[in-house]
Amino acid sequence: MTDLNEVLDMVPVGDIAKKLGIPDDVAEAAVKQVLPGLIGGLAANASTSSGSAALEKALSSHTSTPKSVDDIDTQDGAKIVKHVFGDNTDKVAAKLADGEPKPNVTMDIIKQILPIVAPIVLSFIATQMMAPKTTAAPATKKKTTTPASTGGDLGGMLGGLLSDPNTQQMIGGLLGGLLGGGTK
Repeated sequence: MTDLNEVLDMVPVGDIAKKLGIPDDVAEAAVKQVLPGLIGGLAANASTSSGSAALEKALSSHTSTPKSVDDIDTQDGAKIVKHVFGDNTDKVAAKLADGEPKPNVTMDIIKQILPIVAPIVLSFIATQMMAPKTTAAPATKKKTTTPASTGGDLGGMLGGLLSDPNTQQMIGGLLGGLLGGGTK
């Protein structure tokens, strides 16, 4: 099962801290707030057939994982954030900042981190969706490896990332009706 820690491990938190001129612990706390919010927004958008198709299309152009902040196209990240949250981006950023007990995690920091983290999240999802799956074949045949399909697996993948009870509480309580406000 995939969890948010796997995504967090891909985020160059130290690079983000340097780029934004903030302490590493503040950058890490902000990233930990951003990840479930962003994935929750993607899940809300993917809950419709048109939103799912748009996300699948976006995944095809995010197959390589950025290694540093310099490798990230933040203009693309801003487009992703706008697509996911639409006109609710500022409200979502404010709620995400309010949900973090560190007083230095501000709405402004969240808004700066969202377009940095968004391409990483899409890259992670693309990598997971395109990874070969091993399936058990009938007893007379060997196991076979086939590429994962994106269809119904996309919702399961996003749901798996959000399955932690603490994450569900944040998504449901903190962000509530704001998710799904993007262009589907």
